[in-house]
Amino acid sequence: MSFHGLPQRSVDRGDPYQKQCFASANLLAEKLELSKDQFMVTFQSRFGAAKWLQPYTEPTLERLAGEGLRSVDVVCPGFVSDCLETLEEIAMECRHAFVAAGGERFHYIDCLNERTDWIAALQAICLRELSGWPLDEPLSATAQEATRLRALELGASA
Repeated sequence: MSFHGLPQRSVDRGDPYQKQCFASANLLAEKLELSKDQFMVTFQSRFGAAKWLQPYTEPTLERLAGEGLRSVDVVCPGFVSDCLETLEEIAMECRHAFVAAGGERFHYIDCLNERTDWIAALQAICLRELSGWPLDEPLSATAQEATRLRALELGASA
């Protein structure tokens, strides 16, 4: 399961993203009835000289192929639709790296994209999350403070 990367310094400063990725992966694995040795979490799309969340996806796939893994399925659960960056980086570049390192079968699992059931679920999520929000007038100071406190409860840093 490859999630989009994030600079390590963001997590070091309190960003809950990495924990959320592992929690999502574990929930997905549970639903798919995968054992701990049947999946792993990696991070993609790093750039610049800064250290990013690890393990990195492409070097992990190369290592696994070098250790004798011949077949791999890769999913990017942090994305609800395929984007050019992920298609190129994962479906093309990582496929090439895995096969070049000795792997034989690389299967990229498409995102939900425009599936009817996903669009209906997204609509339900939006309607639920937006209910009660004033859409045509500015928030009062009290409402702004309540929103700030709720964000902090959910893991935002001050």
